[in-house]
Amino acid sequence: MIEDPCPACSGAGRAVRERTLSVNIPQGVEDGTRIRLAGEGEAGVRGGPPGDLYIFLSLATHQFFQRDGADLHCRVPISMVTAALGGEFEVPDHRQRQDQSESCRREPNPVAAFALHQRACRCCVRARTGDMYVQVVVETPQNLTKKQQELLAEFEKLSSGATQPEAAGFFTKVKDFFGTRASTQ
Repeated sequence: MIEDPCPACSGAGRAVRERTLSVNIPQGVEDGTRIRLAGEGEAGVRGGPPGDLYIFLSLATHQFFQRDGADLHCRVPISMVTAALGGEFEVPDHRQRQDQSESCRREPNPVAAFALHQRACRCCVRARTGDMYVQVVVETPQNLTKKQQELLAEFEKLSSGATQPEAAGFFTKVKDFFGTRASTQ
């Protein structure tokens, strides 16, 4: 029995105190990464050595990018005119300031995604720089004026299987499918 215990620890040999530590977060860490700070944990019992402090990282979601290991994925909306005629559009670049982006050229073809090689995260585990995958989403116009509706209706009248080969092929297959089913029943 301790007759005159220490006022700081009440005789336990260790006291509770807060302190601020500086921690270096390596580039390219992933969600759930564990960082160990040796000797920075709770004090040992009866004068024993202190334990280790473990920090578990939880990464916030990003406004534009989804992460898959060292790779980044991004969806970029483009107009149907850019999709049909080709043109340039902006892709946000995570390595630059928030207000900067990279210009991409869209050729008129059915490709809906592309990769910007080695434009993503530097992964600390695999020691490689990832790729940024851009998925192009063709945006359907909304809230059209009467003139815009008339122009689109005129475009539809002038369209054919040559201008919309995928749709024409699909509907031909559907007609053949249902025509074959109707004749067998």
